[in-house]
Amino acid sequence: MGENFKMIANNKKAYHDYFIDEKYEAGIELFGTEVKSMRMGKCSVKESFVKIDKGEVYVFGMNISPYEKGNIFNKDPLRVRKLLLHKSEILKLDDKIAQKGYTLVPLSVYFKGSLVKVEIGLARGKKLYDKRDDIAKKDQKRELERDFKVRNLKV
Repeated sequence: MGENFKMIANNKKAYHDYFIDEKYEAGIELFGTEVKSMRMGKCSVKESFVKIDKGEVYVFGMNISPYEKGNIFNKDPLRVRKLLLHKSEILKLDDKIAQKGYTLVPLSVYFKGSLVKVEIGLARGKKLYDKRDDIAKKDQKRELERDFKVRNLKV
């Protein structure tokens, strides 16, 4: 990426709980003190989710801690925030969510230049056995990397 890119928050739990089929980049409607708080890295998308209501996309449960010097201008940390997407993208997502098993989850929040962006994913829920398979694959990969590292150190 040629642009200035700074990660604010990442939702690792989403990758554990869901299969991510598609990813979309959306802007987010924020107030000044919320942006200042995000510049300090005080944002969490761990327990948040995205809903489409009357042709508009909203993120629920996204926690942006109040800005220390914001006093009366601070907003509720857990308020519902509007995501900014093109109408065609919203209609496409709405059609896909109507299918059984699909949902929208925020994957990450980051600065792209001076703008705050949210990456949302079209996701299908994992079953317990899928999660176990993923954990087993991660363990195998970690073991292989450890063995490879040990072998290279001896040479």
